[in-house]
Amino acid sequence: MNKSSILITCPKRMTVYVKQELTDLGYPIIEESQAGVFTEGSIADTMRMNLYMRTSSRVLYLLKECNVSTPEDLYYHTSKIPWESIVPLKNGYVSVISAIDTPSIDNTQYANVKCKDAIVDRIRSKTGNRPDSGSETDYTVVFLYWKDTDCYIYLDTSGTPLSRRGYRMMPHAAPMRETLAAATVLATRWDKKSAFVNPMCGSGTLIIEAALIGTNRAPGLLRNNFGFMHIQNYDIQLWQSMKETAQKEIIPFNGRLIASDRDAKAVQATRENAKKAGVGNLISVSRCDFKETEIPYDNGVIMLNPEYGERLGNSENLQSVYREIGNFFKQRCSGYYGYIFTGNLDLAKNIGLKTKRRIEFYNADIDCRLLEFELYDGKKTYPNADTAN
Repeated sequence: MNKSSILITCPKRMTVYVKQELTDLGYPIIEESQAGVFTEGSIADTMRMNLYMRTSSRVLYLLKECNVSTPEDLYYHTSKIPWESIVPLKNGYVSVISAIDTPSIDNTQYANVKCKDAIVDRIRSKTGNRPDSGSETDYTVVFLYWKDTDCYIYLDTSGTPLSRRGYRMMPHAAPMRETLAAATVLATRWDKKSAFVNPMCGSGTLIIEAALIGTNRAPGLLRNNFGFMHIQNYDIQLWQSMKETAQKEIIPFNGRLIASDRDAKAVQATRENAKKAGVGNLISVSRCDFKETEIPYDNGVIMLNPEYGERLGNSENLQSVYREIGNFFKQRCSGYYGYIFTGNLDLAKNIGLKTKRRIEFYNADIDCRLLEFELYDGKKTYPNADTAN
């Protein structure tokens, strides 16, 4: 397939990290939306993006842009795409996912069905064979974006979202998505050489993403299935070559990666997930209260993702936890940059330290902040600060 527009989707407030990753890979930034970045390239380029991108959700390759007012219009324009040269004719399977905001239709599933019908009807009329279709996203995936009368039909070259790295076999309570965890690590001042410490590690997503970043491991190496693998003329030799290059780019990490949690199941989950991600030998995981976590001498980054009362625990009971985190920072973490990811800024006031930065994120639909604290030695702390603002 020729060069086309490519949309890299991501959660809101994360486009800055997607843009940086695309720039580092050598791709132009053509346009930016609230939840995505537009660039351009070939199917081969989408393969490379799927391999290396840490903070994106999907890599979408534009097949057709059209003006659509009715479901019948959608069927007509979709049927004009040469699907018989895109969907594998042997054991083909197509699914359609969508983002729809138009007064023309009030049932997104109906739009998906019309799009899917146009695809399989076209293939049957051209080849005599009808591919299977359904909701599974492990094969050929089509992404339909329809807003008002503007319609864009994409190949979803990722298939399942890129947040599903494949290593989190043992999730813990309310885990952070891998892409969000990677973005928060990239948002810190970590130099990828000094210590990265993660008390309250849960299932280990933060520390594992830090390990992947610190060793320059392409996250796509962890997966064995992408949407682009289910397109005709998929170049498996090119993909193998890309993976071999990515393997050679892995670098040793000589710093310390430390995680802890008081929950034995969380410790076990972190160890198992880290092993699955290929970084188990790099991460030291201990069962202990966060205040007892090993803090290497010198400097580095310490990051906590405590409960914030939306889904876990009671916010009133968490006030003392946030106070203890503040005391822990002041008493044991001097020389470090401290970070707390939270969706409850009222609770954060209990930390008792002045923030240096407040970086905006969403965790699903929860308005969150990554709070940064510069933790000086005892002479430079802020003992009288009463809010994290």
